Amino acid sequence: MSRSPEPRRRVVDVPDLVARARAGQVRAVARLLSLVETDSPHLREAMTLLAPHTGRAQVVGMTGAPGVGKSTSTSALVSALRAAGRTVGVLAVDPSSPFSGGALLGDRIRMESHTGDAGVLVRSMASRGHLGGLSAATPQAVRVLDAAGFDVVLVETVGVGQSEVEVAGLADTTVVLLAPGMGDGIQAAKAGILEVGDLYVVNKADADGAGRLRRELRGALSMAEREPGVWEPPVLSTVASRGEGVAEVLAALEEHRAWAEASGALARRRLARARAEIEAVAVAELRRRWTGLGGAGHLDDLAAAVAAGEQPVHAAVDVLLEAVDGAGPPAGSD
Repeated sequence: MSRSPEPRRRVVDVPDLVARARAGQVRAVARLLSLVETDSPHLREAMTLLAPHTGRAQVVGMTGAPGVGKSTSTSALVSALRAAGRTVGVLAVDPSSPFSGGALLGDRIRMESHTGDAGVLVRSMASRGHLGGLSAATPQAVRVLDAAGFDVVLVETVGVGQSEVEVAGLADTTVVLLAPGMGDGIQAAKAGILEVGDLYVVNKADADGAGRLRRELRGALSMAEREPGVWEPPVLSTVASRGEGVAEVLAALEEHRAWAEASGALARRRLARARAEIEAVAVAELRRRWTGLGGAGHLDDLAAAVAAGEQPVHAAVDVLLEAVDGAGPPAGSD
């Protein structure tokens, strides 16, 4: 009986892919983003080639509780940026589908008005259960869009409440969106978002309670102790569905960027971002190498020993690290 031929593995010409992405080919950019999301073996080479071209894009985080109008606000901001002649990449981090593990793609539906605009790329990414409102792949996806030449990268988070503060570590500027009826300023303070925002935007400003929410926010922010010269977050108002107030948000984003560059805050944020990214990739690589050594079952044995009190957790960690260290780096690594 003849055996059916095995399917051929698709060959990826990474240098060509990067060159086409740098030339503005949307399909090439999308393919690089897929390498990031799938943690492809080609990702190391791609990131090596992309690295020299990063560091130019303005990265803006859009965060807030579900229902405040993040996707509508993001779409309105994209329109304003395009009117100003700037290209925009959008990473919309959706909740993962409980069935497929993929993104629910709600943000793409709301951004249909930008379909066909070569200056806009919208990519939905599944959070896949990652805490913090972001996907674990988001930092490297930002690097892809940055290297591809987008002037601004907007990162819209899942909207999961208190854990959304992670976006502040990724963005140059963090925009916190609130809306009347979604909780007052005191609740916002409890959620921790008053500690991470650079701009606060009360959306649906034509609804009842919007004025009160603005006053509460300004009062809560005024109680924060700040040193002279430190950025004071403004509280702005929008009706994103009609595009009202978006120009003021865009102006505030530019003002914050200018301050961050002049004060050195931008350089400090990007340094902290790179450090966090290195740590995250290192942990992922450790897990990959351990699994490659057949360590999944061994890890269960170590866990059973720790749970039974037969071995301290630090000793179990030593066993894991020694096994990975003894195996050396993976073949083909630099």
